Amino acid sequence: MSSCNNSIPQPEVFVLAGIPGLESYHGLFSLPYFLVSITALTGNITIISIIHVEKSLHEPMFLLLAMLSFVDLSLVSATVPHMLGIFWLDAKEISIDGCLIHMFFIASFYDMESGILLAMAFDHFVAICNPLRYITILTNNSLVKMWLAILARTMVELIPMPILAKTLTSFRTNIIPYSYCTYMAVVQISCGDISNYIVYGFMIVVTSIGMDLLFISLSYGMILRAVFHFPSWEARHKALSTCGSHLCIIGLFYSPVVFSFLTQAFGYQMPPNIQIIVDNLYFLVPPMINPLIYGARTKQIKEHVLQVLACHPK
Repeated sequence: MSSCNNSIPQPEVFVLAGIPGLESYHGLFSLPYFLVSITALTGNITIISIIHVEKSLHEPMFLLLAMLSFVDLSLVSATVPHMLGIFWLDAKEISIDGCLIHMFFIASFYDMESGILLAMAFDHFVAICNPLRYITILTNNSLVKMWLAILARTMVELIPMPILAKTLTSFRTNIIPYSYCTYMAVVQISCGDISNYIVYGFMIVVTSIGMDLLFISLSYGMILRAVFHFPSWEARHKALSTCGSHLCIIGLFYSPVVFSFLTQAFGYQMPPNIQIIVDNLYFLVPPMINPLIYGARTKQIKEHVLQVLACHPK
C-alpha cells in the first residue's frame, strides 16, 4: 500500500480493483457470479410472486419471508452489476459520490436482512413457546411495526456512514481493493487519524449484526428449552423441523462475518484475494440459497412451485 508521505487529496474517482492479484482470472470468476445472481433473482422473484398471489400464504411467516426475498433482491442488484462490470467490461471507475451511495445501500440492505432474520426468530419463538397467542401477537400491524423498526434502525445507524466517509480528505491511493465500495475499505486507504472512523465501523457491527445474533441465540435458547419439555418425540421433531430452514439461513448469513471477525481478532491475515472472495460471500450466497432452502423445506412453497412448473391450476 502507498505511504501517506505521498498522499493525494480526496479523489473525484475511485478505482475498484475487483479481486487484486487475480485480475487475469476475472473472466473466469464472472461465470459463477453471473449464475449465482441469475439463480438469486429467479428464486427470490418466484418466492415473492407466489406469496403475493396466494392469499393462503398471507401469514406472518410467509410475509417475513417475502420481506427477506425483497431485501435479497435489493442486495444482489446493488452488488453484482458492479462486479460483472469490472469482470466483463473492466469498468472499475466510480465517482466518489457514487461510491458513498453504493456503500450506504449495500450496508443498509445487509443490516435490514439481519433485522428480518431476528424478526423471523421472534416469529418462531412465539409460534413454539406461546402458540395460543400467536395470532394476537403477530398481526399485520405488528409486522408493519417490525419493518418500520428495522428501517428506522438502519437509517439511524447508517446515514452517518457516507457523511463521515466524505470528511476524509487525504488518501494513500484511489484504488479500493474490492469489487464494490465499502466503508472500511475507504477508511483503510485514507491518511491521518482514522481511529474515530474505525470505532464507528466497529459500533455498527456490534449494534446491528452483533445484537441481532445475540437475540437470535437467546430466542433459540428459549425455543430449545420449551421443545425439550414437550411430552412426545414427535412433537419435538415437528417443532425443531419448523425452525430448520431458518437455522440454515442464519448459518449461511452470519458465518462469513463471524469467520472474518475471528480471523482478524486472533491476528490471522488471509491473503487479500482470499479475504475479498470470502467477503463477496456475504452478498452472493445467502440471496441464492435462501429461496432454495425455503422452496425445498417449506411444504406450502414447494407445492406452489411444483404447480407453477407443472403449469396446471391448483
